[in-house]
Order: sequence, then structure tokens, then C-alpha cells
Amino acid sequence: QVQPVESGGGSVLAGGSLRLSCIGTRGTLNGHAVGWFRQAPAKEREFVAAISWSGGDRYIEDSVKGRFTVSRDHDVYLQMNRLNPEDSGLYICAAAPTPWTLNSHEYEFRGQGTQVTVSS
Repeated sequence: QVQPVESGGGSVLAGGSLRLSCIGTRGTLNGHAVGWFRQAPAKEREFVAAISWSGGDRYIEDSVKGRFTVSRDHDVYLQMNRLNPEDSGLYICAAAPTPWTLNSHEYEFRGQGTQVTVSS
């Protein structure tokens, strides 16, 4: 089964941008819907964004709408603009065994995450 691996996290000042990447290892992301989750300390995991295997369907969570975009070619990307401290957390890429789903529980093939820290 595919194993996602994330990269691109780091530390930025509020207002800055980061671009996260997700690649598939032990298989490819082709045919899989791919989602991005955010885990911050003492907070529930948030389902931030998702994209279908074709790229034709996309989901962006309301709190990041207008600032974050999700895209894909061979890999999957999360472009994050106008970052604020509330965006800090571990960003986890996860693949679903289906071409598209909005059910966050179906994104079962998860990476280890990449840390994003936004300071004011």
C-alpha cells in the first residue's frame, strides 16, 4: 500500500508562505484521493484540504479558504499563503483507497507529517 511522505514544513513569520509536498512511496498516489490534516497540540486533528485523484474535485476547510490551495501532478501540494500563528501544527498527508471522498476517516494511509511553525 502507498506510504505518503511529506516535506516543505518550516518556521515562518506571520504573513509568510510555505508549500508542502507529498510524495507516494511503496506505491504511487495515482488513483488515490489525497488529503491534508493538521494536528496542533491540545487540539483535535483538522481536515484541512483534499483533492481527488483526477484533480477535478477539491475540498478546502473554511478557516483556510482563500489562503490555502491544494493541487497535484505526480505529487500533491498544499500552498499556504498569509499564514498566521493559528496555522501552526504538524501537517499530515494521507491517501484514501478511493479516487475521491469527503469522509476524513477514509484517508487511512498517513505520513509522519511535516512541522509548520508560524510566529507573530
